[in-house]
Amino acid sequence: MTYCIGLLLNDGLVMMADTRTNAGVDNFSSFKKLHTLADTPGRQIFACTSGSLSMSQAVISLIKEGLPAAEDSDMIRTLDKCTTMFRIAQLVGEAVQVAGRTVGAALSAINISSSVSVLLGGRIGKGAPTLYLVYSAGNFIECKSEAPFLQIGETKYGKPILDRGIDLAMPLDEAVKVAFLSYDSAMRSNLGVARPIDMMVMPRDPKLPLLLRRIESDDDYFNHLSLRWAELLHEATFEIPNPPFMADLIGK
Repeated sequence: MTYCIGLLLNDGLVMMADTRTNAGVDNFSSFKKLHTLADTPGRQIFACTSGSLSMSQAVISLIKEGLPAAEDSDMIRTLDKCTTMFRIAQLVGEAVQVAGRTVGAALSAINISSSVSVLLGGRIGKGAPTLYLVYSAGNFIECKSEAPFLQIGETKYGKPILDRGIDLAMPLDEAVKVAFLSYDSAMRSNLGVARPIDMMVMPRDPKLPLLLRRIESDDDYFNHLSLRWAELLHEATFEIPNPPFMADLIGK
């Protein structure tokens, strides 16, 4: 399994994906789940994938190589022909459907899960970054300010951190810190999530540079964050008074 996060804030877009893949309790490996679909001055598009690895790879290959032409045309449909991020989300959703009819059908025939989910983010031209969640059926939703983050994969352990910590107006460096805490919580409770973690940070200002970085198992900042977070949680727990109704049971 894997865990992917997308944060869409006033200051820009953050996307992260771990690399853990497992085919059983004794067969863990690493595969890149944060994919660069386009990175040119006028088009920066990224995708995080979760679910069946063969389905994910088929979807990404279809997106990059282009989808079959429509019935009334002989032109292969590619990302560079899409004029908006909404149209790109439609293309990605269709790629998920095409993969489902081919690779997915073959997997289902032998009782292997063929589910796949995609976080799609980026911008065209100088427009503001946008973020979408594409489901296994090919339908999708857009991230809005009312809930400024989306998750796919093993979401349950890291979600409480994001619910409490992510705010639309927070700066990008603070948002990355909270996202790291979400990953730290997920990794503590689930072997299906593990470093390396690939991340992309896209400032809203198109004149600012894009950041791409991989967080390895020996990353000093992440290791310090994990240790300090554990220490602060213990300190905060001791600072909160114990339940008064327990006093009679422990002789106080």
